[in-house]
Amino acid sequence: MLAFAREFHHREIAESGEYTDAGHERLPVCRVGLTGNTGMKEFNRALLEFFGHPGSKSGTTAQFAHRALDCVLSCECRLIAVDDLHFLRWNHANGVEVSNHFKYIANEFPVTLVFIGVGLQQRGLFSEGASYADAVLAQTGRRTTRLGMDPFLVNTGRGRREWRKLLLAIEQRLVLANKVPGMLADELSDYLFARSTGHIGSLMTLINRSCQRAVRTGVERLDRDLMDKVKNDAAADAARRELDAALTSRRITTRANQPKQKANAG
Repeated sequence: MLAFAREFHHREIAESGEYTDAGHERLPVCRVGLTGNTGMKEFNRALLEFFGHPGSKSGTTAQFAHRALDCVLSCECRLIAVDDLHFLRWNHANGVEVSNHFKYIANEFPVTLVFIGVGLQQRGLFSEGASYADAVLAQTGRRTTRLGMDPFLVNTGRGRREWRKLLLAIEQRLVLANKVPGMLADELSDYLFARSTGHIGSLMTLINRSCQRAVRTGVERLDRDLMDKVKNDAAADAARRELDAALTSRRITTRANQPKQKANAG
């Protein structure tokens, strides 16, 4: 999602220029991260700090909101990305307060709100219920279009092609002196799928940490020997053994030119 926001930012700047007609810096995208203690005032302050507004240190919640709206209008912001939404405690007073504030922003700010989080449905964001908090969250759910991020599967030709396209795209963006074409997509395809279990977050964590190690050691490329020394997230490492066995025995494969497999590697 953040990659989409970055591309949107660059596209808007390319089309409309770095400055608005009024001479303000154009900032098409604003990104705000949440914590478990974020309330309405803290959220408004975070908006102001993103825009570098001098009035972020003192003021009331309402004043912060008006200043934030002025920044959005002046900088012609079009997209507000709210990251780490899963940190918000929905049944807590702050959670309900911020949820109501999201509706205010959606109504009064000329922007699209994009929420980014993990397990939001399980946390009750889209829930219906009898309590006031549940009713507030149900309204949020009805105003929100959910876009899932499912793990990659390699039990079909299409799934294997998508996995390869992803690795090729990542490979092109690696800045390593000794990288070679096909380093990820050909040499490490099965290995990376086993280590990440097809989850984009686990994959990027592993690649980022491996690139750091490759630079520190002077190897400047990625291979199994180097990546075996790199720890990944706990969930991916716990599920790795079963996938390793399936890939080694060829019960499944990530190779795009292989016939359809019966096993599901998700």
